[in-house]
Amino acid sequence: MPPFQLHTALARRLRQMLNWLWHQEGSHGERARGLAVGLFSGCFPFFGLQMVLSVALASMVRGNHLLAAAGTWVSNPFTYLPLYWFNYQVGCWIIGPGTGWPGLASLKDGSIWHNSGALVSRLMLGSTLVAITTALAGGWLYWQWLERGKPGSGAGQARKHH
Repeated sequence: MPPFQLHTALARRLRQMLNWLWHQEGSHGERARGLAVGLFSGCFPFFGLQMVLSVALASMVRGNHLLAAAGTWVSNPFTYLPLYWFNYQVGCWIIGPGTGWPGLASLKDGSIWHNSGALVSRLMLGSTLVAITTALAGGWLYWQWLERGKPGSGAGQARKHH
């Protein structure tokens, strides 16, 4: 098989998968709610529980489960440190300065545990505020995009489900 045929077959399969993803359960609102709760859940440092939390929340708000799980990838190995550092800074802005963002030295010498309450309270408050803002903005922008019927959005079929 020539390489271009393999490439064409992979591209066709990728389009089929994206089409399948795009036409998952629900209306534009259900899709936007699913993505929003995924983004919300992804802003918290609950490693291993973010997807479970997002799917549970999607069930509660009647959102798309697949988009909820996908939305949690706002935090991933490349974004963990910047995201959680930012969340911590937001918490410090609200509560006041803490003892500082822990470095590797505090992990090695164990001093991180002496200041863990200050760290956790600021991180969780910041995560909550960032999560709410991200969820509202991301869900609204996605809903707007779907409503405008961007090319490839499946808007003709999705609008039938309103």
